[in-house]
Amino acid sequence: MYKAEVRGPLILGNKSYSQITSDIIAPIDNKAPLWWKIAMGVSLTAAAWGVVALYMTVRYGLGTWAVNNSVAWGWEIINFVWWIGIGHAGTAFSIFLLILRQKWRTSINRAAEAMTVFAVICAAIFPAIHMGRVWLAFYIFPYPNTRGPLWVNFNSPLFWDFIAISAYLLISASFWYFGMVPDFASIRDKATSKVKKAIYGLLAFGWTGSTKEWLRYEGLSYILGGIAAVLVVSVHSIVSTDFASSVIPGWHTTLFPPYFVVGAIFSGFAMVMTLMITIRKFYNLQQYVTDSHLNAIARILVFISLIMGTAYATEVFIAWYGGNEYEMFTFFHNRITGTYTFMFWAMITCNAIIPQLMWSKKIRSNITVLFIISLIINVGMWYERYNIVVTSLAKDYLPSSWTVYHPTWVEVGIYIGTLGIFLTGVLFFFRYIPMIAISEVKSVLKPTSVTKYTKNH
Repeated sequence: MYKAEVRGPLILGNKSYSQITSDIIAPIDNKAPLWWKIAMGVSLTAAAWGVVALYMTVRYGLGTWAVNNSVAWGWEIINFVWWIGIGHAGTAFSIFLLILRQKWRTSINRAAEAMTVFAVICAAIFPAIHMGRVWLAFYIFPYPNTRGPLWVNFNSPLFWDFIAISAYLLISASFWYFGMVPDFASIRDKATSKVKKAIYGLLAFGWTGSTKEWLRYEGLSYILGGIAAVLVVSVHSIVSTDFASSVIPGWHTTLFPPYFVVGAIFSGFAMVMTLMITIRKFYNLQQYVTDSHLNAIARILVFISLIMGTAYATEVFIAWYGGNEYEMFTFFHNRITGTYTFMFWAMITCNAIIPQLMWSKKIRSNITVLFIISLIINVGMWYERYNIVVTSLAKDYLPSSWTVYHPTWVEVGIYIGTLGIFLTGVLFFFRYIPMIAISEVKSVLKPTSVTKYTKNH
């Protein structure tokens, strides 16, 4: 049971049920603010740059990238893994915190689930373009065909990525959408415009809020949640197997599956904090996204940061203890010292050291500092993927093939384009969809209130 007297109320302001509905759908009813229009313009510009970079890739081939015989995987795989990691947060919030009966998730899960869908869409771009001939991407689809005995290559990491992404996107989008059905009905009922009433009425699937509908709604939530809980672990485990199944120094390790999964949740939770602080600030939702919510996310991030630090130390220890000269070289002469020293120590500092500042209650109470730390964590997680992908490939078993990798403007443009696509999706979410789950917040209004406590004391 949530003890509001100890942990503080989750919803401030002694809200009524009708006030909750009005407050949360207010951004949909009101005109778009100036900052939203500016942000949308920047996002669309970034997305347009990405489209140009994608066109260059498709038109002129992978030669527009800086990848070569040694570093065959560059920014594209780095960013693919990074986006997949960010996409883990929504499911983690929605499922794991639901199983653990954490009522504070109700103000955050909607935005986290939206972030998951947009991040996975961005991630899906990279394996497709990495094929070179994008128009032949359907060859990795496992469907009955007329090409005779020609089937997909089940040993190909591209096929593994396709299965992981498609399954995760389908379940995440379904879980996100069906969770919004009652809220769409609330907007439909309050809408004064016939067009808006028709659109949200269609999205609401004729929801009336009957007991029978609520029972089926909750049953479907648990079914989709059960499937998604498995995918949280399996998807990034599959991505890690892209690396762990090789014999490249620094990759061939059984640590990767749990290491990747925990790292994905780490970066995802950090992005959730970034998103919720933004929502709280620009839409004045401090009474719904309270200091207690951000404090809870900060505590989780501190705990996961300790796990990440332990994983980094384990990698280095095993490289030393195993006595393999190639592993020793990769970790001690190419990462800790050597060409990629900055990337390695940036990863350690951003992921294992700076988040430990949140042990301090003053830090956890400072919204600006939390926002900066959340951004630093995602920078650190990007450097982690860079360390994994590039450092092992740039200097492999054959010194004559050693090289230094630097991305081209096309690779950078594709990455910036995905950032633009992600932000565009998030901004549309801010504008047209309730950012907080209305029905779920109402369900915790009474149990997490301190009204009764204050009256009796």
